[in-house]
Amino acid sequence: MRHARAIKTRKAVAKRFKITATGKVMRTRAGKRHLLASKSPKRRRNLGSSKVADATDAYRVTQNLPFSH
Repeated sequence: MRHARAIKTRKAVAKRFKITATGKVMRTRAGKRHLLASKSPKRRRNLGSSKVADATDAYRVTQNLPFSH
């Protein structure tokens, strides 16, 4: 007897992206891990905020997060 395969969340994607209540995909900005002394305070501050992911990436993210939408 065959069992139906359970849908699994791709955990690597779940750690990197968040889905908002309206369905937008949010991502963190790159470049805040190291070499921060050479970046201005304004730039460092803006790197802390999250940003809406591009629509082409958002589609792939939602495919890997089956329980978020």
